[in-house]
Amino acid sequence: MSEYDGPWLVVGLGNPGKEYARNRHNIGFMVVELLAQRIGARFKAHKSRAQVAEGRLVGRRVVLAEPMSFMNLSGGPVTALRDFYKVPTSAVVAVHDELDLDYAALRLKTGGGDNGHNGLKSITKSLGPDYHRVRCGIGRPPGRMEVADFVLKDFSATERKDLDWFVDRAADAVEALLSEGLERAQQNYNS
Repeated sequence: MSEYDGPWLVVGLGNPGKEYARNRHNIGFMVVELLAQRIGARFKAHKSRAQVAEGRLVGRRVVLAEPMSFMNLSGGPVTALRDFYKVPTSAVVAVHDELDLDYAALRLKTGGGDNGHNGLKSITKSLGPDYHRVRCGIGRPPGRMEVADFVLKDFSATERKDLDWFVDRAADAVEALLSEGLERAQQNYNS
C-alpha cells in the first residue's frame, strides 16, 4: 500500500441525464452512488463539470465523482478534478462498464489500453494510462446488435435480478483497492 495520504479520486463513468440512469454504460455512476450512500455524502455540482461527494471511505479521504459531460468527454472533468484536489494519477480510480467481461464479472487493474471504451480513451488522453480501473462486466451484445445500442440500453430483466448484488460487490472492490491495495483487491475480486 502506498504512503499517499491525500484524497483518492473515484470516478464513476456514465452519461448524465435520467434517460441514461439505468443503462449498462452507467454502471460506474451506480457504483459511486452506492459508495456515497455508504459514507452518508450527497453529490453537489462542482466547477469541473462533475458532481462530487466527499467524505471518508475505509479510513481514507475520497472524492467520489460523476462527470456531467458525456462518456466520450470524461477526460476534461476528471483532469479538472485531479488538478483541483491535487490527486496524483496513481490515486485516481475509474469505475466503468466492460464489454469483454461476462455480466457481473469484475477485474481491477492499473494502466493498460482503453479497449475501445471512449470514456477511458478520453481519460487516458488527459491523464496518461497509469490510473486504476475497476472494470464491471456487462458482456457482449446479442446477435448483430451494435455495441452503441447495447451499452445505451437498460440492463435486461434477468440481469436486473443480480444488479444490486453486482453494484454492491463492485463498491466493495473499490473499498478493498483503497484499503488493501491493488494486489490484494485483485486476489479477492478479480473473476
